[in-house]
Amino acid sequence: MLLLAFDTATPAITAAVHDGTAVVAESTVVDARRHGELLLPSVDKVLAEAGASLSDVTGVVVGVGPGPYTGLRVGLVTAAAFGDTLGVPVHGLCTLDGLAHAAGASGTVGEGPFVVATDARRKEVYWARYEGPGRRVTDPAVDRPADIAERVAGLPAVGAGAALYPEVFTDVRPPADQSAGALASLAAQRLATGGGFLPALPLYLRRPDAQVPAGYKAVLPK
Repeated sequence: MLLLAFDTATPAITAAVHDGTAVVAESTVVDARRHGELLLPSVDKVLAEAGASLSDVTGVVVGVGPGPYTGLRVGLVTAAAFGDTLGVPVHGLCTLDGLAHAAGASGTVGEGPFVVATDARRKEVYWARYEGPGRRVTDPAVDRPADIAERVAGLPAVGAGAALYPEVFTDVRPPADQSAGALASLAAQRLATGGGFLPALPLYLRRPDAQVPAGYKAVLPK
């Protein structure tokens, strides 16, 4: 097994290679505006560090969000292209689940309840609640932090979105950024135990920022 994992649903452009036993290479760059520019060099870097080529990959793992439209689609389109070209499966995982898995692996959260929150912009967060790192108990959602304050009160929280609103998320713990290594480890675990995956389709939760304006004037005669 050789899994190539990456995620562009957050400002972290992160890629990793997992050999079925452990992460053998990982690269993460935080840059909210350069997903398209940085993803493929990151993939080249981790493959080189792992001493592998793209043809050695037996499966692609990709974070499906939730995340903003522009960044998220970079990873998903790339995953689809690799899967089609290589003839290998593409395994989708919720980005929030990757952060939860990383928090559990590092010991910053235990088996009790906690939340994961990433920055959704517009003064909102993408978030979900967990009962332990491997058990998400709510669907991913997008909300203003003040609107969910009672639901997350006193709970440990991980993710950069939580760190932006300390008045709501009062017990913020690492990690802040997504890790493709954690995503790959979660995928390897699910493959070993027969766990399920999501379709490699974007989990947006809301409409894109760019929309066709209402009432625009036609420039061609009817």
